Amino acid sequence: METFNKLTSMLLHALETREPTVDLLDSFVDHWKSITNYYIETTDDSRPVRQTDIPWHLRQMLDILVYEDKQQAAGETGPCTEYLLQHKLLETLCTLGKAQYPPGMVQQVLLFFSKLLSQMQRPLLQLVSVHRPVQKLIRLCALPGSHTEKEEAEFLLAVCSRVKQDPHALRYVLASFQIQDPSAATTPTSHQSQHCTQASNHTEPPLPSSPSDSSVQSEPDLLSVLLQLTKSQRPPVSLKAFESLLLLSSLQSGHSAEILCRHARLGELLAGRLRELHALLPVDGLDPGEVQSWPHTPWSSQFSRCSSDLRSESPASDHMTNFFSWFDFLDHLMREAPEVLAVKLAQSVHQLWLLDAVQPQLQHTCEQVVLVSTSLVCAAVRLVQSSVLLDQLVRFLLRTHTLTHLLLQRCDHISDQISMASLSLVEELLQKPHRDILDVLVLSFLQSRSYLSPPAAGQEDRHTESNETNEDSDDLEEDPFFSDSLLSDGQVLLPALTSSSSCAPPPPSADVVNSFLCLVPVQVRSAQLLQQGGYESYVHDAHTLVTECQTLSLSWDWPLSLPPPSSSSGELEEFFEGRLLKVLFDRLERVLEQPYELNLRLTAVLSRLTAFNHPLLHEYLLNPYIHLSHCSRSLFSVLIRLMGELMQRIQQVSNLTDRLLNVRRHLLGLDHSTGLEHLTLLRGLIVLEEFCKELAAIAFVKLPLDQQ
Repeated sequence: METFNKLTSMLLHALETREPTVDLLDSFVDHWKSITNYYIETTDDSRPVRQTDIPWHLRQMLDILVYEDKQQAAGETGPCTEYLLQHKLLETLCTLGKAQYPPGMVQQVLLFFSKLLSQMQRPLLQLVSVHRPVQKLIRLCALPGSHTEKEEAEFLLAVCSRVKQDPHALRYVLASFQIQDPSAATTPTSHQSQHCTQASNHTEPPLPSSPSDSSVQSEPDLLSVLLQLTKSQRPPVSLKAFESLLLLSSLQSGHSAEILCRHARLGELLAGRLRELHALLPVDGLDPGEVQSWPHTPWSSQFSRCSSDLRSESPASDHMTNFFSWFDFLDHLMREAPEVLAVKLAQSVHQLWLLDAVQPQLQHTCEQVVLVSTSLVCAAVRLVQSSVLLDQLVRFLLRTHTLTHLLLQRCDHISDQISMASLSLVEELLQKPHRDILDVLVLSFLQSRSYLSPPAAGQEDRHTESNETNEDSDDLEEDPFFSDSLLSDGQVLLPALTSSSSCAPPPPSADVVNSFLCLVPVQVRSAQLLQQGGYESYVHDAHTLVTECQTLSLSWDWPLSLPPPSSSSGELEEFFEGRLLKVLFDRLERVLEQPYELNLRLTAVLSRLTAFNHPLLHEYLLNPYIHLSHCSRSLFSVLIRLMGELMQRIQQVSNLTDRLLNVRRHLLGLDHSTGLEHLTLLRGLIVLEEFCKELAAIAFVKLPLDQQ
């Protein structure tokens, strides 16, 4: 065994010390001549390439080139590589592949190019003798009826990987062959190959034509070919196309971003594909509820599922999956791409999808179209994670004046389904980390504080304000309908403000909790009938909600104190609460007449607004003691009027306590009986009771810790 090892070592040493250059070049040339001789000597045009020696010769040539490349010092070109470039072997191979002679030749050419680009260490794409045939070969990919998708995807991934390593090579891959600099063809290849690593040695091709130029490319380029391959029914092919697009979009060179967006139309291609998938959605056959609650569909999930999982029960579901998968891919791409490129892509989505496709559907007269499109936008807002794409969605929904007005008006639509979908859209917007949402919808209307009456607005004396607060609190306590029965047994009611109290009165903020707890008259409360808790049962959820809203607003630089009222001189200024608060308050006033599900959605939006820690929101929505100007209303004043209407309407309901108990049991699934009288009224009453407890819990959580 030892003798055999010594013999092997001697043979290897002999191979390493001999001069390989001449033999390697001769061998390389011999293999190439064997390929060319096949075309001279063979007359059988139908013989497949796999039945010839051509694949073997190509593999040997590739092995020689890779071996030689590893032996060369940096910046040097080996004789075999020199021969490849000088004699334009790649051009010839590309021509043979295009001619498909012998049959299947294009597959072998694609494999040769793929391995050459992925295994060679030296930069190649800057060389005219390389990037010209690469461009030609790209145009042979993704053709209708192609049987070489696998090899095409591998070749394109190899090209994009080389561009990722050297972003400056992007212009050579994307430049149109027809508009190449004529001097490129006359540049001496040998000179070019010898100095390919120096800037003076490659020919700079002009940029591809932009869409606004007179000469727009009509032939497919790298991006359009990749986009076509993403539609492949073969998951490995589609996956490589997706990965190639991600490689290109993640180029950190600002110049590359300009090429991809302005000249190569990357944004138009990707956003156009989104619009194309959107157009395939069967609006008439979609369930709006399913669309609105569509789960997150990672773009890569389609490649990790087996073929049986890819087939859904309905074509509509397949279209939805394809659409949201592509939406997630764009969202992921914009998170990974440089900011300048991500912004351009998001702007393309705004123009080609939102404005051209979604807006006409949102403004449609057909109720089903409006319902599905609103649900789709709601799902998109919920699923988006890219800040630049979210910015375009917000711009579309809140900065398009006619559309914004329409969407907010639909929160109070004659169709309860459209109202619920619109309220869901507002709720999803309020959960996104974008400052403009609250500014546009609410804060811009409250900034002047003209909802305050001029005398109250001019009062800065805390003692006077405290006395007024005490009087309001006394009024509540003297009302026989208000008591502390919302509190569970053993729970201590926060001390109310009374003028006769010997101890120092607590701050008005603490009394806010009591105010909301005492809103619902005692004889219409029903939570205790099923031994359900008071407002403390909402404290945990309220803490979660307030924390979530505070986390969203941390970077928004909100003021810590209230701005001065704009009309402190006593002049009346008409107050408008904004379209959102208007429709919310209008809906809240009709809570006793609306479906239970709609009321839940309405109160969810209002609760989220109260949870934000902006002083204007806290004052207008959670302070019961502000003095409102003429014709102004606040959340508390709407609830007060609603309670008055409630007390009138329940006079018509006999056996109120028993009916409330049955309705609560029905809502909890404990009683499945149907046909209950006054069902809408009683459900609305229960929603009001729980909503007041939720508001009290939110007010409690927002108190300073030393006051809780």
